[in-house]
Amino acid sequence: MEVKSYSEVSTMSKPPVSPDTLARFAALGRELSAVTVMLHSQIAERVGLSATDHKCLDLAVRADHPLTAGEIAGLSGLSTGAVTGVIDRLERAGFVRRVRDPHDRRKVLVEVSPGSLSRYGNAFDGLTEALERVMSGYTADELAIVERYFTEMIAEMAGHKDKMATR
Repeated sequence: MEVKSYSEVSTMSKPPVSPDTLARFAALGRELSAVTVMLHSQIAERVGLSATDHKCLDLAVRADHPLTAGEIAGLSGLSTGAVTGVIDRLERAGFVRRVRDPHDRRKVLVEVSPGSLSRYGNAFDGLTEALERVMSGYTADELAIVERYFTEMIAEMAGHKDKMATR
């Protein structure tokens, strides 16, 4: 059997997605989204945050540099006014602090406070093991397809979020 490269496969003609398949994937996507939102809402509540504040904190944690309020607004799709409220609440709760940009003193950066994430405790325990358990049932080729699906859906959802933010 000849194995085709990703570029060869992606240019091959593909049949249209059937309405039944589209409906199944839409339902699965909604279910995954709902479970994810509810899990993160419970985790946020556990540490005294709203789900929105928790996810904005996650954006700051995953960034490779302290973010400005404008960057958080752009990444989250929230208005700059809403982000100011988020940062105020995160700062009061001790998760972040505002610091001056050392390169431009006019800018204020949002920096995750050292040690503050320890308040999450064991909230995420077991999730890495669950991911590994699920992934171990797939071949490397299947995982590549799943990764491609997630990567493309993330880009599509981010684009949709950005369009909604400009309306």
